[in-house]
Amino acid sequence: MSEDWITFAMPKGRIFEEAAHLLRQAGYPLQEDFSAGRKLIVEAPEANMKFFLAKPMDVPTYVEHGVADIGVAGKDVLMEERRDVYEVLDLAISACHLAVAGLPHRRKGRIAPKIATKYPNIATQYFKEQGEQVEVIRLSGSIELAPLIGLAERIVDIVSTGKTLKENGLAELETIDHVTSRLIVNPVSYRMKDRQIDEIVQRLSVIVEEGRSRHEDHTG
Repeated sequence: MSEDWITFAMPKGRIFEEAAHLLRQAGYPLQEDFSAGRKLIVEAPEANMKFFLAKPMDVPTYVEHGVADIGVAGKDVLMEERRDVYEVLDLAISACHLAVAGLPHRRKGRIAPKIATKYPNIATQYFKEQGEQVEVIRLSGSIELAPLIGLAERIVDIVSTGKTLKENGLAELETIDHVTSRLIVNPVSYRMKDRQIDEIVQRLSVIVEEGRSRHEDHTG
């Protein structure tokens, strides 16, 4: 592989597909079906790009350690992981939000209520800022189950449509922050491959801004 190739770390699924679509719009020749299958490493020789497909929480780690020059990660992951990477562009894709949720008629007044989440750092910081003492329990999946079986009174999780909460009898109680996917860069790569990376950032910035303008025209 030539040294002028750029390596990306991205999550599989929706974020990867939306980010790949942005790159195509920006003029990079990525095949429409090149993400198909179970491959964890996908090359796009025509674009001088190589993609590592990883778990969302692992993307900033790959970028921080320099095995990937660039990554695409949700703002929630960046807030939680706090890795040494540069956040260079809001791609405005995969929009959702972080929220506190629980049973709609929860009892108040319990000292140090339990909060279940896969975002322990975010949850701890948020409730500290609210002046509320809580016990944070880390879970890796099916967070909605915790209030239903009495493991925790509330949860902190990503909410997109709210359908999963509703189906499980839970309600959104507080919004913590809005989340979109961001372009992140390894600091050393930014120095060593500044020309290529700056070009990618600039070309994507144009596409993102055009998308925002179309959205504002449509909603306005």
